[in-house]
Amino acid sequence: MLTIGVDVGGTSARAAVVDPGGRILDTRRVPTPGAVEALNAAVTGTVRALAERYPVGAVGLAVAGFVSEDRRVVRFAPHLAWRQVAVADELAARLGLPVVLEHDANAAAVAEHRFGTARGERVAALVAIGTGIGGALVLDGEVFRGAHGVAPELGHLRVVPGGRPCPCGGSGCWERYCSGTALARTDTELRAAAGQQAGERTGVEVAAAAADGDEVALRAVDDLAYWLGEGLALIADVYDPGVVVLAGGVSESAELFLPRAREHFAASITGTGHRPLAEVRPAHFGDTAALVGAAALAREHAAANTSRPA
Repeated sequence: MLTIGVDVGGTSARAAVVDPGGRILDTRRVPTPGAVEALNAAVTGTVRALAERYPVGAVGLAVAGFVSEDRRVVRFAPHLAWRQVAVADELAARLGLPVVLEHDANAAAVAEHRFGTARGERVAALVAIGTGIGGALVLDGEVFRGAHGVAPELGHLRVVPGGRPCPCGGSGCWERYCSGTALARTDTELRAAAGQQAGERTGVEVAAAAADGDEVALRAVDDLAYWLGEGLALIADVYDPGVVVLAGGVSESAELFLPRAREHFAASITGTGHRPLAEVRPAHFGDTAALVGAAALAREHAAANTSRPA
């Protein structure tokens, strides 16, 4: 069965047709609207465009937010319009296909554990760095979701009390210092401090400038590396994973910051020098991991529903 995975992020919604081996056959991308009805329509239209070309049997949505235990309702998504919305049922009715939801980082972890970098690992953590940060944990082959389906929300760990405001309503969250958005803000602050009056750069533009040797951009990337190392040390102290997989759009520029982040991680972990250190590896699927994982979960969801007695 071919299925469609959709990664609904704060900036764009991407859909992909995926085969049972995790191979992407085709993709579509649309900007993420800011209102509920527009968002529903955008996701539906993107899926339909692919379903008209391929015989797909189910849809999986990877969502940057809290998903209910039954994976039918988006409870809260800091970067999306959905609040307590039965997204799976709404889209299933529009599309005429089975639909299942999953946290975007959990979906990415499924892809990496089954087909990619974390394959065969007993305890694996995933950190998806994009507009914000998503986190996931795989224990003995199963995604850990916590008692209410929302764990582990790593991006909103408070690392700077009273720090930068976050769309979640809090302040000082890890993702405010270690994400594409954070990279852009740090670059803007550093340029202002240096008396530069040029316009604000996106995270992608900052990374490109750093790769070209731009001094301020390099300092911004170094700051992101520091905060990534801090967060990795927290994760290792709590979960003690064998591997941490870096996914998301920012991971595409990992060569710029990962060596420095690994160094800071090794120096900051409790008991440094006296315990094994988790490997930190870029995701095999890069920023498409959530698409592949969501499609795999959709396939399982459809198969389970088909096998149930009437």
